[in-house]
Amino acid sequence: MPHTPVDDVQRARAKQMRREMTRAETLLWRHLKANRLAGLGFRRQSPMGNYIADFVAHSCKLVVEVDGESHDFESRLLHDERRDAWFASRGYRVLRFTNDDVMKNLEGVVLAIGLTAEQAAPPSLTLPRKGGGNESIDSLDADSAKEES
Repeated sequence: MPHTPVDDVQRARAKQMRREMTRAETLLWRHLKANRLAGLGFRRQSPMGNYIADFVAHSCKLVVEVDGESHDFESRLLHDERRDAWFASRGYRVLRFTNDDVMKNLEGVVLAIGLTAEQAAPPSLTLPRKGGGNESIDSLDADSAKEES
């Protein structure tokens, strides 16, 4: 799937949001950063298309949103539905938690994220380096070719 371009305004907004994270986002980030959760590489306040994901792990296509009180209004809920549909159209699964969930049950939130990531498609395998190959298999093939001649 092609990369969705992100404009400079969106990048600057994401950078500002990283500096001004809520208390709940900061607490959750402590558990997600530096591959602390199941070895997954999460990014925070990551611009994706016209949106900014609170946290995203591209390897398992998981977006985690931490919502404040402003998400209780119907207009905001409709916006969130459109946003979630956009992420889903690109193969991402979206988990939503409230600030209250994170503040009162951080361990449960982290567990839910870990379980969801575990159920997602496994990360793609790394390919061998160009021209590298597997030395032990190459030498076995050469030995068996000598025995046949």
